[in-house]
Amino acid sequence: MSDTELRLPSVSLDDNEFLEGAEVILAVDDYHAVVVLLQNFLHQRGLTTLTAGSAHEFRQYLQEVPIALVLLDINLPDGNGTELISEIKKASPSTAIIMLSAATDLHTALKCLRHGADDYLTKPVQLATFWETVRKVLEKRRLQINNRRYQQQLEQAHFRIQLLHELAMKMNTAYLGMTALDEILQAILVGITAEEGLKFNRAFLALFDTTGTILEGRLAVGPGCREDAVRIWQEMSNKALRFRDIIDSIKEHDFQEDSEVNKIVRALRITSDNRDHLLIRAAMERKTINVCHGQCEFPVPVDLMGLLQEDSFVVVPLYSSSRSLGVIIADHFVTGKKIDSPLIHALESFASQASLAIEHCRLYSDMETKIKQLELVTHELEANKDLLIESERYSVLGQVAAQLAHNIRNPITSIGGTARLLSRKTTDPQQLRFFDMMTMEVTRIEQTLEDLFNFVDTSPVKKERVLVYSLIIKTLMLFYKTMEKQGIKYHAIVPEQLICELDPNQIRKVLVHLVRNAIEAMENGGVLEVEVTTNLKYIQIIVQDSGMGIAAADLQRVSDPFYTTKVAGTGVGLALVERIVKDHQGTLHIRCRESGGTEVIVTLPNA
Repeated sequence: MSDTELRLPSVSLDDNEFLEGAEVILAVDDYHAVVVLLQNFLHQRGLTTLTAGSAHEFRQYLQEVPIALVLLDINLPDGNGTELISEIKKASPSTAIIMLSAATDLHTALKCLRHGADDYLTKPVQLATFWETVRKVLEKRRLQINNRRYQQQLEQAHFRIQLLHELAMKMNTAYLGMTALDEILQAILVGITAEEGLKFNRAFLALFDTTGTILEGRLAVGPGCREDAVRIWQEMSNKALRFRDIIDSIKEHDFQEDSEVNKIVRALRITSDNRDHLLIRAAMERKTINVCHGQCEFPVPVDLMGLLQEDSFVVVPLYSSSRSLGVIIADHFVTGKKIDSPLIHALESFASQASLAIEHCRLYSDMETKIKQLELVTHELEANKDLLIESERYSVLGQVAAQLAHNIRNPITSIGGTARLLSRKTTDPQQLRFFDMMTMEVTRIEQTLEDLFNFVDTSPVKKERVLVYSLIIKTLMLFYKTMEKQGIKYHAIVPEQLICELDPNQIRKVLVHLVRNAIEAMENGGVLEVEVTTNLKYIQIIVQDSGMGIAAADLQRVSDPFYTTKVAGTGVGLALVERIVKDHQGTLHIRCRESGGTEVIVTLPNA
């Protein structure tokens, strides 16, 4: 074979690059002096060389050590070297072969080359020629191996880019609900573990709950035990994985809720206040942590290693610009390979896609919640605008009544008193008739003013079975815009299935006035809480605000008609509330909270 056919002039390797790791050269010849000569020659050039004197001894080496190059004699005591070529290529396709023989027959040389030999040298061999041939063959072999390795890396990079592209398209073409999010997260975990992907053996996903207080295991992909690993991943590596194929492969290989890895991930539950825990630290500090044999820059929890049954793994944080989302844990549970920096960087790119998907889904969920709230607000405003108008009417009437009480009552009282006094000082029947008429008309005007104090409707209570939760939520929604504008947060703690017998229209008026008063007491924002408790005898509706509270001197008079401490208030609201509550055979109690603000307790009989 000519130099032109073997030489790759554009690439040249140093002698120390021919062998990798524990690879050796094996000289196989029954003539001991020859193999020792070749062994010493190659040792001087830094190439580890072993010798074998028979086919049997050669086969033992082939099973025990990685052989880069075989220097093979044709005529062996227990076999023919030509016949061993196919055996070598089957056992180790990357092993190079140089035939050494005293036979100068061209047919024999061509036969060896056709069976897979890389070159053919005749004995006696010149060392210079021998070394040039060894160098060319080893250089060719190393370049072929590197080429295959680079090709594999390119295929893996292409797979990763394609997967990340499909995930991005998935997120950009539709709003992410929880079902779509689970599919994407499963695809990411399989991409992390697939042969075409990052080749991790297992991947675990843990996310913070909606309150951000607990880190909980969510999903996991990988074999439950080492015995199943080779079979599962070998099957998956034979498939061209696309986005949908990845999801299908999860189902096919039973990565279900009862799988071993999902049992592990479901047992993962850590509170966020445990700042020293490795997973919480990685999530909160947004820092990737690589644990090697139970050691890293931070303490590694023994219970975490026990749960994973592994002491070498990497933890990658998931986060958005505004919050920490969780972590991904990946390991080489089966192969035990070292997790190096390039692999960690690739894992971080997958984690960034997971973070985007999770944040996208949560933003969509928040948007859905806001839309539902706005729809409910719109519906309630439309359905209850008469109630709001009636409430405003009460306010206007109360204001008119308060002004009448102030501007008319005192003069009328003076006129009536004067008429009565003058009637006692005269005996003229004509004058007495006029004084009595004046007194009677003054009494009528005073009664009219008294009627204005009681302007609210006194129609009888009409009780019916009412879902209390719906009544309270609809009332809160009437003031949604006002609370949002003033920065007021509200909480409704109400049993969702609680049904009571009451007059819904009347109790709705009670709730409207109490919520309005609470909001007016929190001009600069605060917290409004509405809680309902119940037992067999009664239910209590408790309305609490974090506003300015009520002065002790005013507390006893707040439910008096037209008594108010507000600049523009009329004092009608709580009087109306008290009357409605009494009509329901209930009680009204108002008190100041120790933490600030006011608490109003409406107690109604539970029928």
